[in-house]
Amino acid sequence: MTDAIDGDWTPDRPIVSLMDVRKSFGDLEVLKGISFDVMKGEVICIIGPSGSGKSTLIRCINALNPIDSGSITVEGQEVNDPRLDKLELRKKVGMVFQQYNLFPHKTALENVMMAPVLVLKQDKASVERRARALVRKVRLEGKEDSFPGELSGGQQQRVAIARSLAMQPDIMLFDEVTAALDPETVKEVLVTIRELAEEGMTCMLVTHEMGFAREIADHIYFTDRGVIVEHGPPATFFDEAQDPRTQEFLSQIL
Repeated sequence: MTDAIDGDWTPDRPIVSLMDVRKSFGDLEVLKGISFDVMKGEVICIIGPSGSGKSTLIRCINALNPIDSGSITVEGQEVNDPRLDKLELRKKVGMVFQQYNLFPHKTALENVMMAPVLVLKQDKASVERRARALVRKVRLEGKEDSFPGELSGGQQQRVAIARSLAMQPDIMLFDEVTAALDPETVKEVLVTIRELAEEGMTCMLVTHEMGFAREIADHIYFTDRGVIVEHGPPATFFDEAQDPRTQEFLSQIL
């Protein structure tokens, strides 16, 4: 197996590159030839109606869904290379889901520590120091010993973000991470993501939060029926959309 996914990648090349990516579930073709690049430090927002392939696309980047054809590379390494160690990939590419998927019988701190200790076999004391710093980073200081059931949805989602950051990834994928939250707790999660972006973390977000996408993104991609209909920087995309399908979508949600 490949021990690392760095290859001969350098930061002047795309950190993530998709080329003619296709994916079907049975007879349903969900991705129909998706191509785009993401540079290190960029924030990419993927928007579109339900069923447009957004979540499938982002899951393919982390090899959670194998693609049928095309190419996805992360730091120069082909994600669908059968020789690739998926653990090495997921150390590089963190992912946060709509559902928090925390272990209910573990405290917030223990949830953050689990993967580095159990999967990466890192020193528990150093992992704990890093985990406590991450809990502070997501503004949950004082909640280290709380169990998920004692936390609000927004707090649980921030624990999930800290847990993903504990693997020290180069790229963070966010799949509708605010969709299950009530409006009062959405903001605290978005603030956490904004801070990561401001620190230079490469972020790819599937989101329905249009105001946030306009504020944070370097580039917006609008998908519908498995294709990229239109894309551009936020100012151009939201104010000067050219495609009728994009205009229709934006008129319904803005």
